[in-house]
Amino acid sequence: MTATQFTFVFIAALLLTTLAKLWLARRHLAHIAAHRAAVPDAFREKIRLGDHQNAADYTSAKTRLAMLGGVFDAALLLAFTLGGGIRFIAGMSNGWFGSPIAQGMATIVAVLLLSSLLEIPFNLYRTFVIEARFGFNKMTVALYLKDALKGLLIGAALGLPLLFSVLWLMERMGEYWWLYVWLTWMAFNLLILFIYPTFIAPLFNKFTPMQDEAMKARIEALLQKCGFAASGLFVMDGSKRSAHGNAYFTGFGKTKRIVFFDTLLERLSGNEIEAVLAHELGHFKRRHVMKRIAMSFAMSLGFLWLLGQLMQTSWFYRGLGVDTPSTALALLLFFMIMPVFSFLLHPLMSAYSRKHEFEADTYAAKQTAANDLVNALVKLYQDNAATLTPDPLYSRFYDSHPPAAVRIAHLQAR
Repeated sequence: MTATQFTFVFIAALLLTTLAKLWLARRHLAHIAAHRAAVPDAFREKIRLGDHQNAADYTSAKTRLAMLGGVFDAALLLAFTLGGGIRFIAGMSNGWFGSPIAQGMATIVAVLLLSSLLEIPFNLYRTFVIEARFGFNKMTVALYLKDALKGLLIGAALGLPLLFSVLWLMERMGEYWWLYVWLTWMAFNLLILFIYPTFIAPLFNKFTPMQDEAMKARIEALLQKCGFAASGLFVMDGSKRSAHGNAYFTGFGKTKRIVFFDTLLERLSGNEIEAVLAHELGHFKRRHVMKRIAMSFAMSLGFLWLLGQLMQTSWFYRGLGVDTPSTALALLLFFMIMPVFSFLLHPLMSAYSRKHEFEADTYAAKQTAANDLVNALVKLYQDNAATLTPDPLYSRFYDSHPPAAVRIAHLQAR
């Protein structure tokens, strides 16, 4: 393949992917608007028309912002590649640093920082306009800036050593560098799973042991019944930033924790909380987390092998606007364009995730009353303003959870 041919392939893939995203989003908006006037039959007795319409408007606002963001991301990618942005930044980095690894790190960090800065207006609008308009945002500007600074420092503390290790391995390990990088990547991800609950998450939120003894006893009885051991039950001050509610497992091995948002505990009954937890336990019992980790590692191995093949060709660099090949630029270019060429994997990954959700729901229906989980889900859909009428095709592409009506029908059949 020549550089010109690869440039054409890249532009065509980017154009088709961007147009497909916009088309799916427009379908989604049209479908939501067409069903805005009436609550679906399955929810008519539990959700008011005003709440249904509020969810439709909230979802539509987020979708429109995502459409704008998608076009911006495509333009930014073109500016960095064919527009010469990466070539310019790499030239500056090469003038400032003598070591190839230092030059590569400087280039990659500069591109990532610039991308993050340019994304800030979208994040601000999402948080302080859309989330605030629909009553979800509880974050102040000061807290937003504080979180951003913490995220930057943690990213530097963890990411820079990883980036140095990856570039060093790419430079020194010869033909099979991608295997060593993969092993390093796996070790890094497992390390994050271990340290996140006790060292990283508490930097952003306050986690307090559950104080409700009656609720705690019910949960511990369910955990024992399901054969699950956790290092503790914690309540997170999610209301500090958002009115959204959730519950999740975090950690790995002996560091596993069960975390409830304070907003969730305030809204659900004891039976409903048990049902939500039983669903999460279903993921554990069906080994969904381990399966997803294994799949992620397998895909990363495949991508790194592919990068190893591409970085040996001149057309890969020149086709993306870079004149001087280097391991760092190969790494940067590959992971910048990978979402463009892997777009069609979205529906496959979403289908795999939805399969796990159905399995977890089935498990929960065996451990608790299925109707309790149905009631909990209806409240969560209502409180989080999740649309009950997503476009089916859009949902197949993007949604990691089944549509509300399908999921509840599945539970009711239990």
